[in-house]
Amino acid sequence: MYKIAVIAGDGTGPEVTTEAVKVLKTAAEKFGFKYESTEFDFGGERYMRTGETLPDSAVEELRGFDSILLGAIGHPDVAPGILEKGILLKARFDLDQYINLRPVRLYPGVETPLKNKGPDEIDYVVVRENTGDQYTGAGGFTLKGTPNEVAVQTAVYNRFQVDRCLRYAFEYAGKHGKKARGKGEHNTLALVGKTNVLTYIYDLWERAFHEMGENEYPDISRDYYHVDATCMWMVKSPEWFDVLVTGNMFGDIITDLGAITQGGMGLAAGGNINPEGVSMFEPIGGSAPKYTGQGVINPLAAVCAAAMMLETLGEVKAAEAIEDAVKFVTANKLKSMSAGKMGFSTSEVGDLVAQHVADQ
Repeated sequence: MYKIAVIAGDGTGPEVTTEAVKVLKTAAEKFGFKYESTEFDFGGERYMRTGETLPDSAVEELRGFDSILLGAIGHPDVAPGILEKGILLKARFDLDQYINLRPVRLYPGVETPLKNKGPDEIDYVVVRENTGDQYTGAGGFTLKGTPNEVAVQTAVYNRFQVDRCLRYAFEYAGKHGKKARGKGEHNTLALVGKTNVLTYIYDLWERAFHEMGENEYPDISRDYYHVDATCMWMVKSPEWFDVLVTGNMFGDIITDLGAITQGGMGLAAGGNINPEGVSMFEPIGGSAPKYTGQGVINPLAAVCAAAMMLETLGEVKAAEAIEDAVKFVTANKLKSMSAGKMGFSTSEVGDLVAQHVADQ
């Protein structure tokens, strides 16, 4: 019996989360596992009503769950940063979800802006460190509001944070790299950094990367890419990539670039993972408030987030069945992946995926 916390959140979050739970229920019936879900109302409406974002008591309660399924955070009537820091970053930091896992995978039938690229070329994963870098909040203002004001926001990493992220990435590459999937001769892990300019932070990352690879993972090929070159190659030659590992800020940037190459935010899912604790899974597209309540938003990213959650929980066959169902729907049913242009409503897309899971 898995205990799942559901935070539907803001905007279209409740709509896409409903479809993810629908598919989750079908997968549970099909593959013989049980779960119970508990809904939480954290988000913009609660903040405007109570002034609360994610209180410490809620974090302690969330520790008692096996996983968290998140819809979206972001409300047009709440200033940017309040909910993001108060809910998303607080959950990631307080629950020590130190890995952000972002598959960049083009499904059949989905258009990509990259010329002459298809599902065989756009199929890699980014492992982003999720608790350090500029996101720690180290820094501040001096003389704020004056002509002489200074703003400082410092990137911070310690060896412990770097090592545990790299170890997760090496393990992931060994299990899910191209060789493991029968798509190449090697499982390759590549570090994305900026060693020619950020000569402290990424010197630490690079030394740790090669030391760990040589001593603990000699069977995994290693490579290194500057982050600016990575952005170019993500557009020109995405087939070069297998598994990428990088820091928090660079990971934040390159994964959104990756998302648009896989068909847009409506198909991009991510996991905030604590391998020893409670992980949280979410669609990446945000709350999309202009589509709220219209039943036109694409729920597939939320469905894929539920599949990632099941895989992390160990329900691998169920996760694979959901992903296969998503591929079937994108290849055979939807006219477009864009909101309002799919040819089906949000709930009908959820029905299509659930039915294909049930029929497998």
